[in-house]
Order: sequence, then structure tokens, then C-alpha cells
Amino acid sequence: MSAFQKFVEMPITKRPPSFAPADFAERILPVHPTTARGRSRLNWATHFALGKLWGAAYGVAAHSGFRGVRGITVVFATVYTTDVALNTALGLYNPRKWSTKDWAVDLIDKFVQAAATGVIYDHALSRSVKR
Repeated sequence: MSAFQKFVEMPITKRPPSFAPADFAERILPVHPTTARGRSRLNWATHFALGKLWGAAYGVAAHSGFRGVRGITVVFATVYTTDVALNTALGLYNPRKWSTKDWAVDLIDKFVQAAATGVIYDHALSRSVKR
């Protein structure tokens, strides 16, 4: 998702980088960087940690027989709904005030993440099964 956001979505939308992952981490952990560099590092670390959770969710779905498009759809629906609900409950999101563009960017960015996770997982899984 990071590569897609940086090289595709952000140049098209002209949106600045988001610090939503760092905001989330600061809300749930006793971590509060005092420098811009520290906040940027927290943002990247949280971003990648959350990406690993998407991967774990796809692994559970794949193990349950949901692979390919079905797996991507199940993981996206589950993880995206949980993401929006949790961030809203923490006071970090207010989806009722999002514009159509905000919704589109959020949905597309996170769907790309789910799809990439599924494709990479299934590719890695199919390679390990052939051995």
C-alpha cells in the first residue's frame, strides 16, 4: 500500500502524506515521539506492523479455504470495517464528515493493500506447495 500511495494515489490526488498510523500508535501505546523524525519512524513502524496484520488475516482466510478473489474480498471487508470502526471509536476518524474523495481514497488504498497481500501470499503459498 505504501508504494501505491506514494507513487500512484498521492501524485494523482495531491494529498500530503498521512500520519494516521502514528496517530493510532500514540493513542493505544505509551509512545509519544517528541521530534518530527521520531514521529516519522513511528508512522512507518506502525504502517508496516498493520500491514503484517493484514497478512496474518489473509493467512487465516487462506487456511480456511478463502484464496484469490474470495480471500481478498473476505479480508478486505473484515479488516477495513474493523479499521474504520476502531479508528472512529478512538476518535481518530470521523467518516460522517468524509467527502466522496476521502472515502474513495481510503477504500482504494486499502483494497490495493488487501489485493497485494492476497496475490503475494497466494504466490508464496503456491511456490511452497510445489516443493
